[in-house]
Amino acid sequence: MIAVTGLKAEAKLAAGPQVHALSGGGDGARLAHDLHAASANAGAIISFGVAGGLAPGLAPGSVLVARRIFVEDGEPISADPTWARALSAALGAPIVDFAGVDQPVADRAGKRALHLRTGAHAVDMESHIAARAAAHRRIPFAALRVVADPAERQLPHAALVAMRPDGAIAFGALIRSLARDPGQIAPLMRTARDARAAFSALLRGRQMLAAGFGFANLGEFVLDVPAEDEFGWSLPV
Repeated sequence: MIAVTGLKAEAKLAAGPQVHALSGGGDGARLAHDLHAASANAGAIISFGVAGGLAPGLAPGSVLVARRIFVEDGEPISADPTWARALSAALGAPIVDFAGVDQPVADRAGKRALHLRTGAHAVDMESHIAARAAAHRRIPFAALRVVADPAERQLPHAALVAMRPDGAIAFGALIRSLARDPGQIAPLMRTARDARAAFSALLRGRQMLAAGFGFANLGEFVLDVPAEDEFGWSLPV
């Protein structure tokens, strides 16, 4: 199985027996290329990580499972319904629609417009790429995402530039952004608290699933993931 993530910290959580993790780092073209090569012998693909909230009232840490992924240039792509139900039952998470985008949706107006247009509850930059790769290979696809920034939040510029193309944290870019606009410090601290809540929920969810992410054909294995405090350094901001 391949787990598709945005950040290296998410990939570290996802990786395990029979699970190969790929982090996109915001570079959709590179992720699509790498995923095409890596998926040649894959039995399934899952999109895993944090997401932006689109539906009002979704708090940081809300766990969501995808029914289908809305894309900007085509028809929605459905997730495997049996796999989605298994994830939902294991985590007590609702099955909802996601939106996949190539550029971040950071402001409240943009989130609201995307929600009204698609009805999607969450948005991320990897699920649509993962869904297309799975459809191309004709293998099962699922998406499990946790809300990090709610629909009511606007992400500061420093948070948007804080991801390197390899999925690691770009501390230099973050500091330069803060130096240009120190007024971002308070909203950035709030974003960091939201991200910590999301990663805590992501870790709990990963620990509740077998190594195969609830996909029965991969079997049941003992999951070996790091303790939560080992991820304190690798939160997005």
